[in-house]
Amino acid sequence: MALFDKTKNGGGSYAQVDERLTHIAFILDGNGRWAKKRGLPREFGHTEGAKAFKRIVRYCGDIGIKVVTVYAFSTENWSRPKNEIDRIISLLEEYIKGAEDELEENRIRYTFLGDKSVFSESMADRMRRLEEISAHYELRLNIALNYGSRAEIVRAASELASSGEPVTEKSISEHLYTAGCPDPDLIVRTANERRLSNFLLWQAAYSELYFTPTLWPDMQPSDVDAAVADFYARERRYGGVTQP
Repeated sequence: MALFDKTKNGGGSYAQVDERLTHIAFILDGNGRWAKKRGLPREFGHTEGAKAFKRIVRYCGDIGIKVVTVYAFSTENWSRPKNEIDRIISLLEEYIKGAEDELEENRIRYTFLGDKSVFSESMADRMRRLEEISAHYELRLNIALNYGSRAEIVRAASELASSGEPVTEKSISEHLYTAGCPDPDLIVRTANERRLSNFLLWQAAYSELYFTPTLWPDMQPSDVDAAVADFYARERRYGGVTQP
């Protein structure tokens, strides 16, 4: 049977992926451009982007992807206009509250990657609570907030230096925000940008990269299908050679 049957869900399919694709990560780009194209304030793009976020995360679960990571707000994003930041934070707070309310329905383990200390005490507490009460679920959603990969690696190295543990690839991985989570097999970036922008630099060592011109608010299940089909067309050798 073909991996994807392009007959359902607006071009998407509920056919299952296999064990070669466990973890897919998304760099959510293009919200502001989406709004600008329509003559709207940038905040409107983030509102539509939040809808796309729910749509795409749900679809990934439908096709059997066990881990999804989204780059929702970077350490560099604080330089954006205040009204835009306020809207993003408001949308995140709404999502976190909704995720807690719908926990039994969605059955997802939530992990927040990044430094929570910059957020309000109530928001940080809600993030920690959601992580705690969802920790027993199998499907995992990592949401990178106030996240920067270089800062994450520095944090891990500092913890190792303080603990006196030997510095190895394994020990560094165990001190990253993603500890215990498999590295991403596939990283998808929207809006035709072709860089990682300080996202999962350690974890992406052998990730396949896929770039699409689709702006994040326009992202549909069929776009995920295209990325996954491209992934399966590649040969992952991890520095080795193809066996004859």
